[in-house]
Amino acid sequence: MTKHYLLLFVLLGVASSLSAQKAERKHIREGNKQYKEQKYTDAEIEYRKGLEVNGRSAEGTYNLGNSLYRQNKNKEAISQYESMSAIEKDKTRLAATYHNMGNAYLKEKDLQKGIEAYKQSLRMNPNDDSTRYNLALAQKMLADQQQQQQDQEEEQKQEQKQEQQQQNQDQQQKQQQKQDDQQQQQQQPQNMSKENAEQLLQAIQQDEKNTQQKVKEQQMQQQQRRKTDKDW
Repeated sequence: MTKHYLLLFVLLGVASSLSAQKAERKHIREGNKQYKEQKYTDAEIEYRKGLEVNGRSAEGTYNLGNSLYRQNKNKEAISQYESMSAIEKDKTRLAATYHNMGNAYLKEKDLQKGIEAYKQSLRMNPNDDSTRYNLALAQKMLADQQQQQQDQEEEQKQEQKQEQQQQNQDQQQKQQQKQDDQQQQQQQPQNMSKENAEQLLQAIQQDEKNTQQKVKEQQMQQQQRRKTDKDW
């Protein structure tokens, strides 16, 4: 009785597996159809349904990545390609996976990772001229980008240097102007207020009166002496 039960369990498991495979294949075929018709969103839906049945489907994972890439969902596509590289063993399919991964990285402007993906693809398939061309293109783009960054940094340094020189020149001019103003103030007489000017004028006039009074007194004294001398 036990053997029959186990046998029945195994048969049920096989039937369930075959049913799942059929469902998976159905969704993948439908996804491929939609993909060829450039209905990438519909293709994505079918591939995801297939992966719900079999999450380790290499074909479903790879094709889902391609449908996402066509929709410019590059980061999601890269994630699928990475999953594909973890479950796929065939070098030809791995080479195609890394090639597409490199393309997705380039669209995200991550040139360094794109270059590494292309190199990995060539390790799997050294004779792929398309991948070799993309690798050379990505390397040139990276070199141009680095050169542009260096040029921008050098330009920024020159601008900062010129700004500093201008600031120093402006500071020197301000200091020189300040010194000139101080020197000019020292050379010029202090401006007097109207009240001070009147006081000074009064003092000068009083001094003149005093001087005239003294002169008169001296003249009177001389005249007096003359009279005295005549009496004698």
